Amino acid sequence: MKNIIIIMGVSGVGKTTIGLLLSEKIGIPFFDGDDFHPEVNKKKMEAGEPLNDGDRLGWLKSLNELAQEKQSEEGAVIACSALKDDYRQLLRQSIKSIYFVHLEGSFELISERMKQRENHFMPEALLQSQFDALENPKKALTFSITMTPEEITNQAVNIITNKTEFGLIGLGVMGKSLCRNLANNGFNISMYNRHVDEKEVDIAKDFKAEFPVFKNSLAFDNLGNFVASMQQPRKIMLMVNAGKPVDYVIADLEPYLDKGDIIIDGGNSHFEDTKRRIDYLKEKEIHFVGTGVSGGEEGALKGPSIMPSGNKEAYDEIAPYLDTIAAVDKNGKGCCTYVGPEGSGHYIKMVHNGIEYAEMQLLAEVYQLLRTQGKTPSEIADLMGSWTKTELNSFLLEITVNILRKKEGEGWLIDKILDKAGNKGTGNWTTVSAANLGIPATVISSALFARYVSAFKETRIKMVDLYEQEKIAPQFDIDTLKEAYTAARIINHHQGFDLINEASKTYSWNLNLSEIARVWTNGCIVRSELMESLVNLFTNSDKAILFQPSIVDQVKSLKNSLKMIVIASIESDAPIPCFSEALTYLNSMTTKNLSANMIQAQRDYFGAHTYERVDKKGTFHTDWLGS
Repeated sequence: MKNIIIIMGVSGVGKTTIGLLLSEKIGIPFFDGDDFHPEVNKKKMEAGEPLNDGDRLGWLKSLNELAQEKQSEEGAVIACSALKDDYRQLLRQSIKSIYFVHLEGSFELISERMKQRENHFMPEALLQSQFDALENPKKALTFSITMTPEEITNQAVNIITNKTEFGLIGLGVMGKSLCRNLANNGFNISMYNRHVDEKEVDIAKDFKAEFPVFKNSLAFDNLGNFVASMQQPRKIMLMVNAGKPVDYVIADLEPYLDKGDIIIDGGNSHFEDTKRRIDYLKEKEIHFVGTGVSGGEEGALKGPSIMPSGNKEAYDEIAPYLDTIAAVDKNGKGCCTYVGPEGSGHYIKMVHNGIEYAEMQLLAEVYQLLRTQGKTPSEIADLMGSWTKTELNSFLLEITVNILRKKEGEGWLIDKILDKAGNKGTGNWTTVSAANLGIPATVISSALFARYVSAFKETRIKMVDLYEQEKIAPQFDIDTLKEAYTAARIINHHQGFDLINEASKTYSWNLNLSEIARVWTNGCIVRSELMESLVNLFTNSDKAILFQPSIVDQVKSLKNSLKMIVIASIESDAPIPCFSEALTYLNSMTTKNLSANMIQAQRDYFGAHTYERVDKKGTFHTDWLGS
């Protein structure tokens, strides 16, 4: 079956002009719907009387019969006002492939055009009745008549004849990089960015023009045209800010979508929001895939780690695209995997970011300790650079070395950066989730609160004046610091994966920890030699990290160094929240009898909360003031 193209809009928008140009460009015949009006209709309009639905019924049926005839031949372009949705439904009856091209413009502009027409049975006086009758179509290609006829025709032809494979909404830093990644891998894509007067104008169009790789890609600031440009089922990735913006985009998209279409949320959305969106769209038979994406701007361009979840059949549809643009692990396999149901993909991305917070904070604490010993950024870079050649190597360690080497003028840039750390919420979400699930992810939480403390710069300056005292440089050797850092990182990763494992059980996700570790071995921010080792550990055993025999031996040998670094820091008043918490966690988890028995007694004393005993079974309450 061939395409039927209906050029629609109120009288005077240029339907005949565009129809003839499209006919010539595509090579199919053009029919002007006005020619099919019966004489009675024409005379009525010439007399200044608007047509009613009864007048139009026979006319629309004749155009539908024409369309049915032509779809089995070469196709056709038909100019027809098609003002109401009911009219369009009649026109599309029994038509397999139909496009409505809606030409729109202001009343003033169209009125001026109509004044210039000669010998047309439709008088200018009836224009208002056309505007009154017009029901703007959702599923139509829409073009402003402020564009030239050639521009409208070229864009319409591109959309109709050059269907793209994949679409992306949101051309911020990550969105642009992912678009380039997709195009570099040979995919023809559609790109959309909203239009905001004087703020976001021609973003997609200008971006397409910037890179030759987008030769066969399409750029839009009209959402309906963007959706219409893609093959079905449509695969549309959202790269917009988490939260309400995602809901707003879904609401805008929904009227243009068809059953079976797939929306992919590649932002840092909360996993519960993802589940809610999956459930909502499932009722409309539209698939929603929540997808964690890690790697920053460079990763998005060259190959990120990708963590999709939701409907498995929908994932299978998009897997060839996501797997192709993902980073690859050491065995050449894409760092993309189906994580599990619901919002599990966004959940593990959230925990990834929590681990990332702690990894960054530990490196910052190493840097601070070495500065207190009088070492320059360059000297610290040389020291940390030597660690990159060991099992401590990681992406974050490598970039920290590069940061420390960066100079501005005669000084180091790091010394000129204000010590107030920002955050985008995922560290907070990780800490809240850990609290909700009862998992002590204390190193991650300490990293989060270290950022919060840093934000109070002015308060800290005031407190220095109140509590200022002479500080001594902490005394430790470099090997001790290296071993303490090694131990703290292991504990951080243990807590992160322990949280993922608990979430998997609580939400019945059946997550594969080895596969999660594998997709985190390249492309993402927490990629490291340690992560590589965890792939094998989780493959061979379902034990938590600190219960793995090889890890037990390693941490036992490193614990004294962690203790020495914490002691040295306490003695010199150096704040090291993550190092300190790693040791506290390890001490707590390796203490058979904690002080929590006192907590339970206190709770029972003031609130009758009861307690359990070590010498007999049951639940007990004591009258603490009684005899």
